[in-house]
Amino acid sequence: MADSEFHTRVGRRKRKKRPVLKTFMILGLVSFVLLGAMVGYFAWKFTTVAADTQETLERGDKSEKRDVAVDPNEDNISVLFMGADDRDGKLQGRTDAMILATFNRGEGSVKMTSIPRDSLVDIPGHGEDKIAHANAFGGTDLAVETVENALNVPVDYYVKLNFEAFIEIINALNGVEVDVPFAFTEQDSEGNDNAISLEEGTQMLDGEEALAFARMRKQDPRGDIGRGDRQEQIISALIQRSASIGSIHKYDDVMESVQNHMKMNFTVGDLVSFHKYAGSVDDIERLQLKGSDVRYDGIYYYQLLPEVTEDVSQKLRNHLELDEESSSDNSAESP
Repeated sequence: MADSEFHTRVGRRKRKKRPVLKTFMILGLVSFVLLGAMVGYFAWKFTTVAADTQETLERGDKSEKRDVAVDPNEDNISVLFMGADDRDGKLQGRTDAMILATFNRGEGSVKMTSIPRDSLVDIPGHGEDKIAHANAFGGTDLAVETVENALNVPVDYYVKLNFEAFIEIINALNGVEVDVPFAFTEQDSEGNDNAISLEEGTQMLDGEEALAFARMRKQDPRGDIGRGDRQEQIISALIQRSASIGSIHKYDDVMESVQNHMKMNFTVGDLVSFHKYAGSVDDIERLQLKGSDVRYDGIYYYQLLPEVTEDVSQKLRNHLELDEESSSDNSAESP
């Protein structure tokens, strides 16, 4: 009789456990399906965005300063990042920011140099002018060619976006946190004077404020050097913000903005290859171009120092493991 009661109790416990176990199995299966659907959606979205933003250069895949075309999955490469001064998505205006970065695959290291927008350089077919005008004169191809000639470094890939993308991406992530070194007032992206005022100290900035923080130069006692430091701070803040779990649901908004306001010549496979450099994001070596303020016919230019330009050029070439070659013949000269 005791054995019968024992088996009855055990049977009841088993019957109670089965519904619970079945419930967990169902929830687990549903969660797995939802997770798979989410991953699949983002993979589809990422592929679609990459396809829509891809725009090849007229020269083709290979820089004229390369013997053969490079592959980001196997080779050291360079990327020119450009911020175009427009809002219509055509990306045909002057470039307010130009940063050339080199990636050494063996080391997993990154070097970059910011090219001052007023740098006096030779723009093929247009003579000597501010480097910011190259994109306005002849689009991405001319901008790429101008940078290659000025620094004697091949430009393998490019990424070009406008201020609208910058603003929308930061707003989609609910802002970025930065340390404002001093209080200042800057015009907004529409060109209105005294529109954006920032106080000194650590604070969250929305898209318009972050753009003012990154663009302001004249009020900074360090000029372009200070401006470059602030742009690096924004980039770091963006990376940290976008990497947080809480920002995952915002990626769809970010990709929508990128899709409408950015162009690049990367494929999806190319972009995936950059995972190797993830550990180098917080340790990017910045190479600084130097020069002096000059005026020709009443117009302001930034005259790059030939010896510094040559040194930066050689360091970038060495990072790409190219043969040593002087870049002094390509330095900007006064007209």
